[in-house]
Amino acid sequence: MVLGGNLVREARRRAGLTQVQLAELAGTTQSAIARLESGRTDPTFGQLQKLLKACGFSLLVRLDRYDDSDRWQAQAVLDTPVEERLDRLADTVEMWAAMREEFQRQRAG
Repeated sequence: MVLGGNLVREARRRAGLTQVQLAELAGTTQSAIARLESGRTDPTFGQLQKLLKACGFSLLVRLDRYDDSDRWQAQAVLDTPVEERLDRLADTVEMWAAMREEFQRQRAG
């Protein structure tokens, strides 16, 4: 599970720990941390929780209903003629430019 190794590496870095320091806190070896972070070994869920806790983090896991609405929204955009999409984009750019000008005007005065 490369994901597990990536989570451990990110938590370790955010905590400002070296692999050696994390290994000491978790009661393992630096080489075990290196193997895990490189994806050569997969942590169990319990090991992952223990290592993240040693870094001062916790892993929150929950089940959510699958939502594929983004897929349908993307398809709706793709079904829109290119000219209409470009017009919408131009309108959006215009709106953001106007908002930026207003923000700068309020900031200046």
